[in-house]
Amino acid sequence: MNDEPLVLGIETSCDETGVAVVRGTTLLADVIASSVTEHERFGGVVPEVASRAHLEAMSPTIDRALRDARVTVRDLDAIAVTSGPGLAGALLVGVSAAEGLALAADRPLFGVNHLAAHVAVGRLVDGDLPSPAIALLVSGGHTSLLRVDDVTAEITPLGATLDDAAGEAFDKVARLLGLPFPGGPHIDRIAVEGDAGAIAFPRGLTSARDDEKHRHDFSFSGLKTAVVRWIEACRRDGHEIPVADVAASFQEAVVDVLTSKAVRACREEGIETLILGGGVAANSRLRAMAAERATGLDLRIPPARLCTDNGAMVAALGSALVAQGRPPSNPGVGADSSLPVGTVQMLGLS
Repeated sequence: MNDEPLVLGIETSCDETGVAVVRGTTLLADVIASSVTEHERFGGVVPEVASRAHLEAMSPTIDRALRDARVTVRDLDAIAVTSGPGLAGALLVGVSAAEGLALAADRPLFGVNHLAAHVAVGRLVDGDLPSPAIALLVSGGHTSLLRVDDVTAEITPLGATLDDAAGEAFDKVARLLGLPFPGGPHIDRIAVEGDAGAIAFPRGLTSARDDEKHRHDFSFSGLKTAVVRWIEACRRDGHEIPVADVAASFQEAVVDVLTSKAVRACREEGIETLILGGGVAANSRLRAMAAERATGLDLRIPPARLCTDNGAMVAALGSALVAQGRPPSNPGVGADSSLPVGTVQMLGLS
């Protein structure tokens, strides 16, 4: 008999309906229904469209995940769901489905933090995470530098973006360059053809004065503005926009700041493990530069498919909570679109 917890995870914080089944640190099934094509014409995620897509995809995605894992709801030890942060309507679809499933099957429910789940997904690749660790989480909605002493209970923010998240900046610059949504993968692809040193774009919050107040923080709005002005000047002078060079130079500026601050935080905190997570962690240049700079550190980056939003990361965190004997969430746990990263699990009303 296998004593490792069998957990189903549900993720609906944005435009991906993710459902997965994990036993301990082993991924048994991972199913994703994406609504990204429905948002392309708007150039970004539309909350109401995302919520409706989650409603339509929820039941068949759960059914397929259980079928792929060759288990039933009655076999589960627990159900985990993203309670926040994220889009309020999208979160409520997932939480409502998870609450109904947990009630019908008489199984404990764990409402978990989306950002903590991005850290926990590494358990499915490398086993239990070293403690403490520094985590750099980079996505369309978040750019955070965290100290992780216990992924199930103790996560301390060291720094965050003061304006645009890195993934958001990728989307906006991609739109300026006429590239499709979502922008990150397209900039990553075309940047390979460009010269990353062609344009000296600024590195936000890296001056000596910035280090005094914002040593571990990030800012990408100034970089985005610099790209806008460079493109406008190029057009004004009648030149053709060198899309690949702009993409490569912009990407290099983002990745340079992310990796330098993350590695520095490890050195200053005396921590030997650096974890990368979030959708932008799938970026090939970010992964390469992190590997170049993290000499002497235990660098952990999940496979690209586990960096973007998915149910596996939620199930992985749920499994860790069960294994640590953490209490489940109370009935009616609800959702919190601005749930702070320090709150790993929402307990709800008692």
